[in-house]
Amino acid sequence: MTTISNRKSKISKLLLPWLDILAITAWGILLLKYWLTNELNLLIHPNYFGLVIVAAFGLLVISIFKIKELLQRRRYDMTANIQHISLFPPGWGSALLLVAAIFGFIFTPQVFASDKALQRDFSELLGSTRVKPQAFRASVVPEERSLVDWVRMLNVYPEPDRYQGNKVKVQGFVIHPPELGKEYIFLARFVLTCCAADAYPVGLPVKLKESREQYPPDTWLEVEGQMVTETITGKRQLTIAANSLKKIPQPKNPYSY
Repeated sequence: MTTISNRKSKISKLLLPWLDILAITAWGILLLKYWLTNELNLLIHPNYFGLVIVAAFGLLVISIFKIKELLQRRRYDMTANIQHISLFPPGWGSALLLVAAIFGFIFTPQVFASDKALQRDFSELLGSTRVKPQAFRASVVPEERSLVDWVRMLNVYPEPDRYQGNKVKVQGFVIHPPELGKEYIFLARFVLTCCAADAYPVGLPVKLKESREQYPPDTWLEVEGQMVTETITGKRQLTIAANSLKKIPQPKNPYSY
């Protein structure tokens, strides 16, 4: 029993450091993979791309030092009762990190869709509580404003009649909130302030001339029309009266900032 126990101990001492190296290397490669495949856009705000890239190369450098450290250890008598001091002590936590990295390689990050947006109240979809008002662009020609620009404008100047008749051309994905009648769809975008964990949807109702069944949830549209004021859920609400709705592919970067 003692011999078996000693063998297990030796195997553990040999494998755990390599497990550490594998976990560190895997995460370094995974972060670089997210960056090179543009999947990083789906996970964090572009302002933090630099930190992620530096972290990825830092992890790869650490793994090189770890390998060098292990090779140097082999010069010593592994059977001797010597306590080696390591800058990067191994542990089973590395196994969990390695498994998480493997899942990262297997599964592709997915864009948030209407099902997540519908988890919020209709008032939250209108973005009045979270969109930063200082980021809107008041000087932009109305038809050049993005969907999020319009929501930001409303957050500062909430009177919908102020925009009556303004031309609009925006892109977003379709939501069918239960609060809206069949003559409306809700056009939305997710706003990313830091990372995917804090993404939230905002948008505006769109009044249709035909049945909304032609535009199922999660369909990406480019909508052209003009602004009107409609009474929705008992409240006067700025609404896009659509003249044309064109289905478009999901943008390379589906989030707004």
